[in-house]
Amino acid sequence: MRAVVIPARYGSTRFPGKPLVKIAGVPLVVRVYRQAAKSELAEEVVVATDDERIRECVEGYGGRAVMTPECPTGSDRVAYVARSAGESWRFVVNLQGDEPLVPPEDIDRVFHALEETPDAIVTLATEVEGNEELNNPNVVKVVMDCKGYALYFSRSPIPFMRKPTVAYRHVGIYGYSKDVLLKFVSLPRGRLEVAESLEQLRALEHGIPIRVLITDYKGIGVDVPEDVERIEKLIKG
Repeated sequence: MRAVVIPARYGSTRFPGKPLVKIAGVPLVVRVYRQAAKSELAEEVVVATDDERIRECVEGYGGRAVMTPECPTGSDRVAYVARSAGESWRFVVNLQGDEPLVPPEDIDRVFHALEETPDAIVTLATEVEGNEELNNPNVVKVVMDCKGYALYFSRSPIPFMRKPTVAYRHVGIYGYSKDVLLKFVSLPRGRLEVAESLEQLRALEHGIPIRVLITDYKGIGVDVPEDVERIEKLIKG
């Protein structure tokens, strides 16, 4: 079975209660759920949360939510749900709960890539737009090898632009086989992961390949309250 899990927690340093904020009249977490449900390949969509308010909201709109214990990361929350699902789940997509515009087609592309490369984590990247993005430490950059596998992720601008070239920013959607996911969350944090505060570096440090698919989607998310109006304009436009 192919499943999409949306980790959602109520507490956020920059935007408490973010999953429940209304985006053009619909709670953010519900908009993400509905986008995931449009995937042709996803056979199950679940919100993973430790907050009853989020569970009640999702179920009130007809979705499915699973309560989890407090988890250190979204990946751990996704793994908890996958582990409790039993043997039926084969592939899992970890979809960020703050990106209501994610294309369902990209979710399907991740599932297709997992069928081809089940031993790898699969994620997305898109072209960096301008020097402001390139130099912004909150925009995670990625460099890939000739076969499309990640060499490194960084908050620094990579590669160094001695000569003009295309740079890519990471879009935080992750696909795993269930076995790879459970292996990943069992690994200790690596030195580079700690230094950059980037969880995906743990996989590279421990030898788990990460396949990167290029997308036009820019990873438009809700990080702070000011983003709500911006997203509403995009939805209405």
